[in-house]
Amino acid sequence: MATTRELAGYFRRQAATMRARAPFTAEVCAAIAERAEIVEILRSAPEHQQLPVLLLAAVHDQVLADAGCELAQWYPTATTAARRDPVGPALERHCARRADELRAVVARRSTQTNEVGRCALFVPALAPVGAERGPLALVDVGTSGGLNLRLDHYEYHYRPGGSVGAASPVRLEAGTRGDVPVPRALPEVAGRIGLDREPVDLDDPVAARWLTACIWPDQVDRFERLKAALEIAHRHPAEVRRGDAVDDVAAAVDAAAPLGHPVVLNSWVLNYLPDDHRLRYVAELDRIGSQHDLTWVFAESPALCPGLPFDASVTDQHVTALVRVRWRDGRRTVEPLAVCHPHGYWLHWSR
Repeated sequence: MATTRELAGYFRRQAATMRARAPFTAEVCAAIAERAEIVEILRSAPEHQQLPVLLLAAVHDQVLADAGCELAQWYPTATTAARRDPVGPALERHCARRADELRAVVARRSTQTNEVGRCALFVPALAPVGAERGPLALVDVGTSGGLNLRLDHYEYHYRPGGSVGAASPVRLEAGTRGDVPVPRALPEVAGRIGLDREPVDLDDPVAARWLTACIWPDQVDRFERLKAALEIAHRHPAEVRRGDAVDDVAAAVDAAAPLGHPVVLNSWVLNYLPDDHRLRYVAELDRIGSQHDLTWVFAESPALCPGLPFDASVTDQHVTALVRVRWRDGRRTVEPLAVCHPHGYWLHWSR
């Protein structure tokens, strides 16, 4: 198990990597790194969950639950006039008062960033499959609250490339390079099944708030977009099952297949699996694909997910690789499609 000093180093590295994209969150990480009594709270989490983002989400969740607390004055998701002076002292006071609550949260929670921006990556990958096979039946493994299962209810704008989808409260924009195959219409989705070890009950306001707490508080656009996606999810239900990626994906695919061509989706999920479990997952998809036609589309980090069928030339640890794998008549074909931003803000098409 990591020592408090080692965990402090994690927070320093997290601050360095987040500074350009989320400067306030980077400031919070840096402030935590210098305060051992706050860092120590994270040691209450299971060893594999002792990640800075978990403690960040736990603190953010408390701020969202109590917008009248002192710390909320610094959080752009809790006030329209966030303070700009250093947050460290207020953070220290907040964590001292609520240390026991924070320990309880990190002990039982896990980060579940249901990032709908990644749907902008999936649409160009899925449209040709829909043109080939007709209506799709999506199986989203590591689905969290299942928001990405509603990807056909969002609107998309690719710059350049064009737009697709009817007007929606969830508007996704992505900068592009290369010949991104933006479709004229969104693929038809005939079935939706989500699979997650700890699915989020979107009807539970506390659980739904946790999803928003996992968003970095200075990325207000993502925060508001997620809230809009939650509203769409209430109007368009989807089945979300509790289950394991390896043990239960076959049953989910079997349930989806009568509804349309089964497509398995993963987005920044497989890095949380131990290496051996991830390899077993790939082997299980190979087994399923040997029995009936299947498509797998994933957006994952090559640096964090050894064993996936990535393009070997993608070595930048800060990018996400978008890959489509098809099984047709038992034969597997791997199609590296693009490198992209982990939240879907841009994609560089390579095919």
